[in-house]
Amino acid sequence: MKREIKTTNDGSKTLFINDLNENYHSHHGALQEAEHVFIKNGLNLVNDYEINILELGFGTGLNVLVTINEYLKTDKNHVINYFSLEKYPINESEVNDLAYFELFDNPELKNIYQKIHLADWEKPVEIISGFNLKKIECDFFDLKAIDLPKINLVYFDCFGARVQPDLWEKPLFEMVSDKMAINGLLTTYSSKGSVRRILQELNFQVEKKQGPPGKREMINAVKL
Repeated sequence: MKREIKTTNDGSKTLFINDLNENYHSHHGALQEAEHVFIKNGLNLVNDYEINILELGFGTGLNVLVTINEYLKTDKNHVINYFSLEKYPINESEVNDLAYFELFDNPELKNIYQKIHLADWEKPVEIISGFNLKKIECDFFDLKAIDLPKINLVYFDCFGARVQPDLWEKPLFEMVSDKMAINGLLTTYSSKGSVRRILQELNFQVEKKQGPPGKREMINAVKL
């Protein structure tokens, strides 16, 4: 897939796929979207000592970086195990051009950003003390066969239904649900009515939340 770097409205960059006419992040602000959907309405709502996060998909690595940035603000008396699926990893040139560490005041994040992207696929890597990352190169529909601990938090960050409708239908959500712990939280930028109904069918308590800049609503769903 041919990709190019674009700058979003908050000054952070994203990748644009020409063939799909699709951005990896909201053009209103890549960083704002990640922090609003996955930190404010995701990580900050989970209180387990050991938090197992499943991300679909890794993309540019921005969600991992904002998660670590938030973790560094805490007293770090808990552990995060972060599992991220990706079918089309980005290349070294794209990693360097995105340079997401420049968005943060913490100078530690430059080295952390590099460690995230240099981490071997399929192997768990301790990025910093208490934060473990495993990147898995696969199709999302391979999830059923992947051995994971019970997941407390899901970052459902697939490309939009306009370009990949099958990622927003029941079979994938069912696989995700099967990997989750009871009371686990799924958070996504989507607010589609069909997604809400699917999650309710799968025994999730679904709540519409205020969306990130440029989007009126998003979804939180707790597995019952």
